[in-house]
Amino acid sequence: MGTGHGHGHGHAGGRHRWRLGVSFILIGAFFVVELGYGLISGSLALMSDAGHMAADVVTLGAALVATRIATRPDTTGRRSYGSYRAEVFASLLAVVLMLGVALYVVAEAVGRIGRAAEVSSGPMIVVGAVGLAVNLVALLLLRSGASESLNVKGAYLEVVADTAGSVGVIVAGWLVAATGQAYWDTVIALAIGVFVAVRAVSLGRQVFAVLGQHVPEGVDAGAVAADLAAIDGVRDVHDLHLWTLTSGMNVATAHLVTADQSDNHSVLDQARDLLRQRHGVAHATLQVEPADHNGCDELGW
Repeated sequence: MGTGHGHGHGHAGGRHRWRLGVSFILIGAFFVVELGYGLISGSLALMSDAGHMAADVVTLGAALVATRIATRPDTTGRRSYGSYRAEVFASLLAVVLMLGVALYVVAEAVGRIGRAAEVSSGPMIVVGAVGLAVNLVALLLLRSGASESLNVKGAYLEVVADTAGSVGVIVAGWLVAATGQAYWDTVIALAIGVFVAVRAVSLGRQVFAVLGQHVPEGVDAGAVAADLAAIDGVRDVHDLHLWTLTSGMNVATAHLVTADQSDNHSVLDQARDLLRQRHGVAHATLQVEPADHNGCDELGW
C-alpha cells in the first residue's frame, strides 16, 4: 500500500477568517439600524433587505465558527479526515437562509398586490445608501477568499445579494418619491427576492456536488485515469475515485496494477507528482498491485 500525501494541508477558509470577522461586525451593526428604519418607514423593500442582512449575520457567524472547527485538530480519533466539512455545512446553511428570506419576501410582495400601503421614501434612500456602502466594504474584504473557499463564497454571495438589495432599496425609494406610487416598493422587493433565490440555487448546486462526492469541478476523471495508466510500469488503473473534501482540498484514491519487475517506489512518486501538478489533487491514496493479484477489482462499486 502506498500513499502520496502529507497531512499539513493549507486551509483556504482559515486564511480569510479575519475578513469574515470584520464583515460580520459591519453587517451586524447595520442590520440593527436597517431593521429599525424599515419598521418606521413601512417599506417592504427595506424590510426585505434587513431580512437579507439578518441572514448575512447568521451566515457570517456560522462561517466564522466553521473555519474555527475546520482548523481544530481531532482529538477523538474518529474523524480521520478532520473537520474540514464543517465549512461545507456552513455553506449549506447560507443556501437555506437565502432561500427562506427570498420566499418570505416574495410571499409578502404578492400579498401586498392590490392593497394600499404607506411608504416613507426618505429613510429608504438614506438607509439604502448607507447599506450599499457597508456591503461594498464587505464585498472587497471577501472577494479574494470567495475564489478559494466554498464557505467564504457562501458568505460573499450573501453580501452580493444584499448589495443588490441596497441598490433596489435606493431605486424603490427614488421611484416612490418621484411618482408618489407605493407599489414600486413592492415591485422592487419582489425583484430582490427572485434575485436572491437564483443565487441560492447556484450555490446550493455546488454544495451538494461536494456533499455528493462528485468529481471536482475542472477535473476530468477520464484524463486522470489515462495519465496514471501512461506511467512507466503501470498496466492498468481501477477503483479510481476523485472528490472534494472542502474548498481547495481535492482527494483521490486509486489502484495501480504494475508489470512484473517494475519499480513500485518510482510508480508511486510519479503518480503522486502527476496528480498534484497536473490535476490539482494534493492528497492521493494509491495502492500498487502486482499483475497477478486478483480480487479487489471484482467489487461492483
